[in-house]
Amino acid sequence: MMTRLIVSGTDTDVGKTVFCAGLAGALGADYWKPVQAGHEDGTDSRRVAELGGLVPERILPEQYVLNTPASPHHAARLDGIAIDDHALLPPPTGRPLVIEGAGGLMVPVNDDTLFIDIFARWKLPLVLCARTALGTINHSLLSIEAVRRRNIPLVGIAFIGDEQAESERIICKLGGVRRLGRLPYLAPLTRESLRSAFAASFNPTDFTS
Repeated sequence: MMTRLIVSGTDTDVGKTVFCAGLAGALGADYWKPVQAGHEDGTDSRRVAELGGLVPERILPEQYVLNTPASPHHAARLDGIAIDDHALLPPPTGRPLVIEGAGGLMVPVNDDTLFIDIFARWKLPLVLCARTALGTINHSLLSIEAVRRRNIPLVGIAFIGDEQAESERIICKLGGVRRLGRLPYLAPLTRESLRSAFAASFNPTDFTS
């Protein structure tokens, strides 16, 4: 079975798009973002392609591209559409697949469905991205609990940001979750710096076994 992974976050803007670019590059995977909310500054798919060095055929088209950078349920309403959550199905591909959710786990797709509900329906393994800033212990443990309550296979947690060894330790201990590694903030953030940092921070076999 080809590896298919969901990447979600404990919050919005935790850095999961950059993480997805590094992961897709490391695994030789395709990338898919089911719902893109806001595209004036470019889509996440475009950013992953640039940072991960993915050729166009490895970027699978979004199911919905919405105009407003907001929660998908609200952005869709502003566009005069309703997202059919049952139409969101991982596309077939001959390579590994990295799927990026929008925002955090509990982001609503429509008035009745959260992204985490869709993830539970898919039954695919999930990687949780968490920033290392203040507040991450609470956000991370709540997210881990929500994932486990829905019987979603949890691969582990990937931290993003400056090292906070004690926060990372206690989250993994109390959450009973594997620490996959930590991606530091990169300046400059380029394809080369991301590839190097990802290789130094993560073991690709942790995502495929």
